[in-house]
Amino acid sequence: MAAWTYFEGTWHEGNPKLIGPLTQAAWLCCTVFDGARAFEGKAPDLDQHCQRVVRSARSLGMKPTRTPDEIEAIAREGIGRFGETAELYIRPMFWAENGGVEPDPDSTQFALAVYESPMPKPTGFSACLSRFRRPSPEIAPTDAKAGCLYPNSARAQADARARGFDAAIMLDMHGNVAEFASSNLFIARDGEVHTPVVNGTFLAGITRARVIELLRGAGVTVHERTISYPEVTTADEIFSTGNYAKVVPVTKIEDRPLQPGPFYRQARALYWDYTHGDGRQPLRAAG
Repeated sequence: MAAWTYFEGTWHEGNPKLIGPLTQAAWLCCTVFDGARAFEGKAPDLDQHCQRVVRSARSLGMKPTRTPDEIEAIAREGIGRFGETAELYIRPMFWAENGGVEPDPDSTQFALAVYESPMPKPTGFSACLSRFRRPSPEIAPTDAKAGCLYPNSARAQADARARGFDAAIMLDMHGNVAEFASSNLFIARDGEVHTPVVNGTFLAGITRARVIELLRGAGVTVHERTISYPEVTTADEIFSTGNYAKVVPVTKIEDRPLQPGPFYRQARALYWDYTHGDGRQPLRAAG
């Protein structure tokens, strides 16, 4: 895997060693990141991802050492180290070098990695209900894209795979649908699109917000509301949005097969058109 990492003003090839055993982030997990994509010569909403990683760092008590504009400039420099058609993952990160349980904000470190990561084919995936749930804001820093949140998603995902499914659907602490283990969830019913309302238990993704705006701009009714799991299992279609794969259909929910539907196809087409058009517009609400 070809990769370049920016750290302390220099680009390093591959996977450089950045932290040691005494680094706060290595043992007490004060680390945040974001993930953007470059593909087909474009990097849609890169500015939004750079803004969010700064917000995430502040949420965990760190003092960001780079502005969003500076991070975007570094990211574009890294993208330029690859071919124009390369499929890349762009990952800016902040972490605390010093501190105990409470990180020392003045020790905040920054790095940005750009590496080859092929875009998944939109062939669809199967999903099942997870027994693991998304935490509430009183339990975990759910307003940040924080590394400490992902082991819970990982065990949900691993459990789903052990049961023969590709992905897990996670509920919130009240028993309502939150999201997939690592992407946001949409359903279509009776000619309209629905997605779980932002309630602080999951990160409302940038791709999610972009797809909502694009669909509404095309005249589609999109509801952000509380959704129960039986509504998902009986939906006309289900699809996910997320930075890694963008817009992908669900082709099986529990033991029920599904076909990619017209709203999924419209959402993906609108997103690709946006990517190859401006690819950079403000969002009214991006998590």
